[in-house]
Amino acid sequence: MMTFREKLAQLGQWPLRAADVETLQVNLGKLCNQTCRHCHVDAGPTRTEIMPRATAELVVEVLRRHPIPSVDLTGGAPELNPHFKYLVEAARALGRHVIDRSNLTVFYVEGRQHLPEFLRAHQVEVLASLPCYLEQNVEAQRGKGVYRKSIEALQWLNRLGYGHPETGLRLNLVYNPLGPSLPPAQKPLEGAYRQHLGEQHGIVFNQ
Repeated sequence: MMTFREKLAQLGQWPLRAADVETLQVNLGKLCNQTCRHCHVDAGPTRTEIMPRATAELVVEVLRRHPIPSVDLTGGAPELNPHFKYLVEAARALGRHVIDRSNLTVFYVEGRQHLPEFLRAHQVEVLASLPCYLEQNVEAQRGKGVYRKSIEALQWLNRLGYGHPETGLRLNLVYNPLGPSLPPAQKPLEGAYRQHLGEQHGIVFNQ
């Protein structure tokens, strides 16, 4: 049997060489305001693993030293890290594109109600987790009341200009399978999201 290395050599692709780094993804910790059945890092309100300021400063130093165009902030709920604002502001000051992987309901956590306006002010792309466009499926994964808060958060972002092509404020949605299965094809799934969210809630998004 041919090894992976041998196959690459046969194709003239060995040794592998690193290409440019296009995105620096940063996990700010496992603290989250939700406990979701599908969470691959088992994040939740009782988790205490949070990136400290010293590490956040090292992230910014990496950005100063290397021309990585995008910074992808994730968690847990990355916005619950006390240094989230610092990372966003520092990355934007360096001219980097910033992505916030948001669960949407974090906008309603005490002390975080400023987040949508903060994200807009810094032109942050929102990559929002909405496991399904149907209420019963979302609440099976995330609990009662989460769907309504998520919908209200998306409407809030829309009012600020997110999801409208002419504004440049990108709002992308992420689907999560309900069980141990792969998601369906993206194009028809995206169409179903657009139709349901648009007709039922007046929501628009980019992808």
